[in-house]
Amino acid sequence: MSRIIPIFRMFDYARAIQFYVDWLEFEILWEHKPEGAPIYMRIAKGDVQIDLSEHHGDGTPGSRISITEFKGLKAFHSKLGGKDYKYMNPGLERADWNPEVLLMTVIDPFQNTIIFEESA
Repeated sequence: MSRIIPIFRMFDYARAIQFYVDWLEFEILWEHKPEGAPIYMRIAKGDVQIDLSEHHGDGTPGSRISITEFKGLKAFHSKLGGKDYKYMNPGLERADWNPEVLLMTVIDPFQNTIIFEESA
């Protein structure tokens, strides 16, 4: 089966790791870190994969994705709130288009947005 993997632009490797790996608990699948060149890496959380790139022209800051069918969003939200990450404190909200859908929106240090969605 084919898969779509979004590419988010990043500008600072350490801040990307702090946000995606340390706070959101994504794992690094692989990294391409040539000396003196931009970094390109793939991260994953469950079945969700995202590429992060420092390359000019890869992705646009301010991009937005939705992760649908996320399981355990309330518990995940609570876990994030218990971590020492001072740059983001997301809330939970019901979707305007369907009150059965719970949403949590996070914005990375490079202004890319991820919306986690869980249906009741």
